[in-house]
Amino acid sequence: MTETLDVLEPATEEILDTIPRGGVDEVDAAVAAAKAAFPAWRAVAPGDRARLLRRLVAMMEDHHEELAVLEARNAGKPIGSARGEIGMAIETFRYFSGAPERPHGETIPVAGGMVLTVREPMGVVGLITPWNFPLAIASWKMAPALAAGNTVVLKPAELTPLTALRFARLALEAGLPEGVVNVVAGPGRECGARLVAHPDVAKIAFTGSTAVGRSIAAGASETIKRVTLELGGKSANVVFADADVEAAAKAAPWAVFDNAGQDCCARSRILVQRSAVDEFLSVLKGAVEAIRVGDPLDEATEMGPLISAGQREAVASFVNGDAEVAIRGRVPDGPGFWFPPTVLWPVPEDHPAAVDEIFGPVAVVVPFDSEADAIAKANDTIYGLSGSVWTRDGAKALRVARALESGNLSINSNSSVRVTTPFGGFKQSGYGRELGPHATDAYTEVKTIFMNTEGN
Repeated sequence: MTETLDVLEPATEEILDTIPRGGVDEVDAAVAAAKAAFPAWRAVAPGDRARLLRRLVAMMEDHHEELAVLEARNAGKPIGSARGEIGMAIETFRYFSGAPERPHGETIPVAGGMVLTVREPMGVVGLITPWNFPLAIASWKMAPALAAGNTVVLKPAELTPLTALRFARLALEAGLPEGVVNVVAGPGRECGARLVAHPDVAKIAFTGSTAVGRSIAAGASETIKRVTLELGGKSANVVFADADVEAAAKAAPWAVFDNAGQDCCARSRILVQRSAVDEFLSVLKGAVEAIRVGDPLDEATEMGPLISAGQREAVASFVNGDAEVAIRGRVPDGPGFWFPPTVLWPVPEDHPAAVDEIFGPVAVVVPFDSEADAIAKANDTIYGLSGSVWTRDGAKALRVARALESGNLSINSNSSVRVTTPFGGFKQSGYGRELGPHATDAYTEVKTIFMNTEGN
C-alpha cells in the first residue's frame, strides 16, 4: 500500500490535500530518471533550451492565480504576498531563460598554443527547499540549474509540497522532456538525506536552517558533492538618530512580520541609537498594532498564521523571562496557527530572543550609543545574511554597510532579494550565491582545453 502525506492548511488546521509520501525508493527512481534524461537535455541547442524555458514561463503566467491561491492556502500566506511570490518565480524563470545563450568562457594565451575555458553542466542536481517561500525559492535553484543544462530532483518541504508538484506537471505541459524536472515529496530525514548521499547526484543546493545545513555539508563531503547553502539569519536593522526615524519605524514591521516572520532575512534585531529610541517606539507601536492578521484569502489580510502548531510553540518560547513585551498586535480567535506580531523591549543582550533565530513574528529593540557600538552589536552573531542601515549621512551609511558582516545590505530600505542581483550569506548563514548574472556558475564546472598551435 502506498503511504500518504496529509498536507494541512495553517489557517484552518484542516487537511488541504493528501498526497503520496516519498521515501528512499522514490528518490532513487527520480535520480535515475534525471540521470537518463540528462544527456539529451544537455544536448538541446542553447536557443531551443531557452525557448522551452520561455514556454514554461508562459505556462506559469497562465496559471499565476491558481498557483497563488494554492500557495496562500498551503503556506498560510496573504493572497497578495502569494501573488507576488509566484510572480517572482515567474520572473526568475524569465530571467534565466536567457542564460542558455550567454555562458561566457575565456581564451588564455599560453606557451605553445591557446587555452580556452568552457562551462559544462554537472548532471543531476538535488534541490532541497524550505516551507517559508515554497515555489519562489525552488525557482531560484531550478531556473539556473535547468538553464545550464542540468536535470533536477526537487525535494520540497513536506509541509508545503503542493505548488512544487503542480509546477512539475506544468513543466511537462510546457514541453520539457520527461525526467528533466522531478519532484519527490517526503520527509527530509529520508528523502533529503538520500539525495545528499546518492552517488549519482552531482550537487546539492539547500535552503533551510543552519543546523541542517551543517549536516548536509558533512554528508555531501562523502562524495565530494558541490554544495550551495542558504541558511539562517539574525539580521540587524540599524537606525541612527540622524535618520528619518518615522520612516524607519513605519518600515520596520515589514522587515520582520512579513510572512509572519518566517524569513531568514527577517530583521528581528532592531538596533536604534539611544537618543532616538522613544520616538522610534512611539511610531513603531502604531504601525505594529495596525497590522491586519487573518484569513490568507482575504484581500485585506497583511499577515497570516505560522506554518504549524510546532512552529507556533517554538516562537512562543522566546516571549518569556526577562524580555518585556512592549508592543503586541491582534490575531483572530478560533482555529489556525496564529501568533501576534510582538516587539520585546527592553531585552537583555544574552536573551535568546536577541541571539537566536526566531523564525516568527517577534522582534527585539536594542539601543546603541555610537557608530562603532552599532557595528559591534550588529556583527555579534554567528549569522550574516541581511541587514539595513538607516541614516541621512551617505558616507556613514556606506561605512557601516561595508563594516557589517552580511551578504545583503540595504540603505534606508529593508529589501534583500532581487532576481537580477546575487543573494547569499556570510559566516554561518551559508556559502555560495543564488540569483543574479552569475547564478548559473553554481551549476556548472569550468573545463580548460589546451590547443597546440605549434604542430606535432
